[in-house]
Amino acid sequence: MKISQVKTHLLCHRLDVPFQSAFSTFTERWACLVEIVCDDGTAGWGECLGPAQANAGVVAAMAPLIVGRDPLESEPIWTTLYNQFRDQGQRGLAVTAQSGIDIALWDIAGRHFGVPVHVLAGGAYRSSVPAYATGGFRMVGHDRIATLEAELAGYAEAGFTAAKIKIGYGHEIDVAAIRAARAVLGEGRHLMIDANHGYDAIEAIRLGRAVADQNIDWFEEPVVPEQLTSYQEVRRGQPIPVAGGETWHARYAHAQAIAARAVDILQPDVCGCGGITEMRKIATLAETEGVRLVPHVWGTGVAVAAALQMLAILPPVPQRHAPSDPWLEFDRTVNPFRMAVLTAPIVCEEGRVAVPTGPGLGVEVDRAALAEWAV
Repeated sequence: MKISQVKTHLLCHRLDVPFQSAFSTFTERWACLVEIVCDDGTAGWGECLGPAQANAGVVAAMAPLIVGRDPLESEPIWTTLYNQFRDQGQRGLAVTAQSGIDIALWDIAGRHFGVPVHVLAGGAYRSSVPAYATGGFRMVGHDRIATLEAELAGYAEAGFTAAKIKIGYGHEIDVAAIRAARAVLGEGRHLMIDANHGYDAIEAIRLGRAVADQNIDWFEEPVVPEQLTSYQEVRRGQPIPVAGGETWHARYAHAQAIAARAVDILQPDVCGCGGITEMRKIATLAETEGVRLVPHVWGTGVAVAAALQMLAILPPVPQRHAPSDPWLEFDRTVNPFRMAVLTAPIVCEEGRVAVPTGPGLGVEVDRAALAEWAV
């Protein structure tokens, strides 16, 4: 079995109502899926986190390096790609593009042997995981608090036991939004906040102290990802656990953050950190140093399936009779093709999501849906 083709599929949907994080405005939803086809007809799927068109270009540049190779050699292929692009690509697009390729190779391996990725990786610790609803962005042209309250009420009604909202729009409105979110969710549900690196350390510390009484599980990306010393200042200066990692790439960046004790919770994204091959190593680093790992997830059902395979194999830390399961981030923002790309959507039932048990990633891609949303 040899790799014969490396393809990308660009998907796009224009939003009726744009929404904003701390630093960006989403007017469209994009995705870059990677399909690797072998000479025996076996095909595997992956996904790249980040700018879809740019990722597609880098995947195309990498493709000649792997065509003709054995797709089961995921480790040597990973090393080849990383080394060929490392002079300009130790972080960023080179690694996010490589992530999509690597995930597709693991999907091929699972299909070849007829087992899910979590079996290839040594076996699952769990068959389902709790999910938290990600949303709470600022809707352009709409009242911040009213739309947030209505959105969170919908999550609670849908059975979610946890939700994450976006902040980073300014101290007063962020404090008001967090307090409104807690009031809607009540004390029985988990609440997380994500600044998308919209603060400096002084602002983040002030915010954390102001909402310390709101029982928040974590404060995500309070400052820009390059500033590990600022992360350290935020951890020391306010009481909410600090999380980050979606914009740190490969084991090297995560190792630096772990060594600096920059975060309480590490959040690599399998579609951005280097794929399944690399995320397994990041998970081992986190386990070794006692840093909690909760993956970041943002993409289509392919990305969610890959994340679930990783969540299945994360060891319970610490080992005990009733260990806590890691959370699945379950994006609830408007994206009509997110699960439409799968023949059977991944769903959340009573606050939990089952780990797919089919071969490879455990899901099948709907080619008709790809055609519908293709650029």
